[in-house]
Amino acid sequence: MKSISKVLWSKRAETDLKSIINFLERNWTDKEVTNFVRKLDKQISIIQNQPNAFPATNRKNVRRSVLSRQITIYYDIMEDAVRIVALFDTRQSPDKLKSV
Repeated sequence: MKSISKVLWSKRAETDLKSIINFLERNWTDKEVTNFVRKLDKQISIIQNQPNAFPATNRKNVRRSVLSRQITIYYDIMEDAVRIVALFDTRQSPDKLKSV
């Protein structure tokens, strides 16, 4: 599959990202926040260039990419875009993923 230039974010993914950034800003240094954002950008770039490289989940068209021990990116591949569905904190109950 060819690379995809457009990345869309679901409302849930936007909320998840804001929550993660707020947590990092409260508990870590600006450097840690910057490192997280860079790592996320790099991982999304990999997803764009190789959208099928990561394992499928049991949800139709949803794939998962592990960003860190704590964060997993869930996304789906659309015809002309990748849509970030959720950024899941793996320390949460897996039941919270049912809405993904």
